[in-house]
Amino acid sequence: MGKHRESEETTKPDDARKSEVSPSDFRLTPGNRLPSVPALSRGALTALPATPGHEPNTMKTFSAKPSDVERTWHVIDAENKILGKVAVEAARLLRGKHKAIFTPHIDTGDFVIVINADKVRLSGNKEREKIYTSFSGYVGGQKVETPRMVRKRRPVLLVERAVKGMIPKTRLGRAQCGKLKVYAGPEHPHEAQQPQVYEVA
Repeated sequence: MGKHRESEETTKPDDARKSEVSPSDFRLTPGNRLPSVPALSRGALTALPATPGHEPNTMKTFSAKPSDVERTWHVIDAENKILGKVAVEAARLLRGKHKAIFTPHIDTGDFVIVINADKVRLSGNKEREKIYTSFSGYVGGQKVETPRMVRKRRPVLLVERAVKGMIPKTRLGRAQCGKLKVYAGPEHPHEAQQPQVYEVA
């Protein structure tokens, strides 16, 4: 058998031996490398001529400055409105997300007045089942309240806590919360600012 195999190998034509490719043929050598293309710098790319009818994109990202912000006053009537919906719209106005110049690190928001906070409504059974927990840090200093208890003691806390939970917990967020004015009744002392009525669905 060995002699038969040797005879087969010796009888292979020269064309078949040439068609066999070894792995070493795929190695990159200075002779078979592609010509290198010089890298273009950013300045060279901008210096390239523009295609007729297509202007180069030179638009920059806008970032508001404190001097660009114009603040207005809004008043929200919370009577018979869902607490969460009132808080969402108030937080949106305080942060300035309703403006085209909104910048995350700049206070672009407006002032918000919320009236009739004592008549705000909670959906479902939250009025008696939701829990507000606070802890003084001392033994036995844990305090638990329901919205019904808070409404009797200090109703403005219902709106203030809900809005504060939707504002970033940073120095910027604390400054934005300072523009929130909440009142339990229908009256407020900000008529001189001419607040605009903001409707909540």
